Amino acid sequence: MDNVAIVVEDLDAAIAFFTELGMELEGRGQIEGLWAERVVGLDGLRSEIAMMRTPDGHGKLELTTYHAPAASAPEPANPPPNTLGLHRVMFAVDDIDDTVARLRGHGAELLGEVAQYESILRLCYLRGPSGIIVALAEQIG
Repeated sequence: MDNVAIVVEDLDAAIAFFTELGMELEGRGQIEGLWAERVVGLDGLRSEIAMMRTPDGHGKLELTTYHAPAASAPEPANPPPNTLGLHRVMFAVDDIDDTVARLRGHGAELLGEVAQYESILRLCYLRGPSGIIVALAEQIG
């Protein structure tokens, strides 16, 4: 897998959110033109992307905002975790409580609570920018 793309309303806010998670901005640029329209299947395509890289360099997120045509909002606006399609993106973290606190500063909200699975993991789901569901996992021990 090369990357996972996520469409966001506010690219700067999404970059800040994923940077807070420890990802690094690899590059940012405008995407438009006939070649892009043909690939994506949208006429008049104008978008901006930011490629975010995990610290180990093995994972990438492509954050995309559409200037034209305008992005369409999902129904409902914040779909629950059991909605068909892309479910969530999960990140391994060293300190889940600290990470949740830092992400709350970027508007993140817990969907439930931080819970422990046996003596193996502490886990939670957060809603991040543009309604993205992000899961966090902290290995215990």
